Amino acid sequence: AFLPAFVYSFKVSPLIEKISDHKDFKKLLRTRNNILVLYSKSAAAAESSLRLLSSVAQEVKGRGTISWIDCGDTESRKLCKKMKVDPNSKEKGVDLLHYKDGAFHTAYNRAVTLKSMVAFLKDPEGAPLWEEDPEAKDIVHVDSEKELRRLLKKEDKPLLMMFYAPWCGVCKRMMPSYQQAATELKGKYVLAGMNIYSAEFEKIKEEFNVRGYPTICYFEKGKFLFNFENFGATAADIAEWLKNPQAPQPQAPETPWADEENVVYHLTDEDFDKFIKDHSSVLVMFHAPWCGHCKKMKPEYEKAAEYLHVASDSPGVLAAVDATVNKALAERFHISGFPTLKYFKDGEEKYTLPHLRTKKKIIDWLQ
Repeated sequence: AFLPAFVYSFKVSPLIEKISDHKDFKKLLRTRNNILVLYSKSAAAAESSLRLLSSVAQEVKGRGTISWIDCGDTESRKLCKKMKVDPNSKEKGVDLLHYKDGAFHTAYNRAVTLKSMVAFLKDPEGAPLWEEDPEAKDIVHVDSEKELRRLLKKEDKPLLMMFYAPWCGVCKRMMPSYQQAATELKGKYVLAGMNIYSAEFEKIKEEFNVRGYPTICYFEKGKFLFNFENFGATAADIAEWLKNPQAPQPQAPETPWADEENVVYHLTDEDFDKFIKDHSSVLVMFHAPWCGHCKKMKPEYEKAAEYLHVASDSPGVLAAVDATVNKALAERFHISGFPTLKYFKDGEEKYTLPHLRTKKKIIDWLQ
């Protein structure tokens, strides 16, 4: 489509698709499943947004589409009216709306930055970036291995680095305390965070022995010394530990639930799919050995399993997965808190059931 003259005064990505006709827009929705649309009251109002979106379009090429509709010209005004969008009502005269799988999904309401917009288009239903939280302004947010190396090389102050995954429930619960500590200790210590969930960070995971999330590493002058493992810590706890950082004290190992005598089926990365396929009705409890709620629920779950084991018309079987050991399953089913109960019917995941915590509720629900 024809672009106005001012557009040529800066570099606009040819990946941005300018639409003015309703039929063309319907075709776009039909053929693309992840579209961010910039509606503007005029071409001039769109200029700064188009500069940024040109870079975004390049970063998400092949994964997302950027489109522009100028509601200021005659033909496009009809399209904006049909879509019930009025950028004139917005402070800057622009509106950013996201369309997914052929339909309106949500208004874009996250940070208007390259990093945030790229993250959004790569995962439109994902959580906002940690750095988008204004309370996390004193966390040093690290995005790449190069940035990590630079930080470790130049930083003289003691450094605490949280390696995390965006879906990790323990990480999310700890972040408020961690960022509060970063603010209170600013100038004396550095608290940093790095999302290393993606495969590109395998080298870092290996180097710092990241086997679960969060993994919090303490450094002095770029040298790794110990892990911080109090994941329920308050800001005061973190500050107190940093005064005298020490390696975690070894704890007597608990007997894994799978090694105890019980009738719950304990599944692994290797045998999970076959078991779910072989049993038409399965309730699975994803748990972690250190999880207090899991320990509290375990006796009830075992009692329910025993009842179902001997019932002549059993409505299903109970299984469990240690998500800290079987990480492939934890990642596959996006387990972000413990315990998480999921129900599988005829080999397919059907429901997540947060309310089943007692023998009676489990059996009643299955029946």
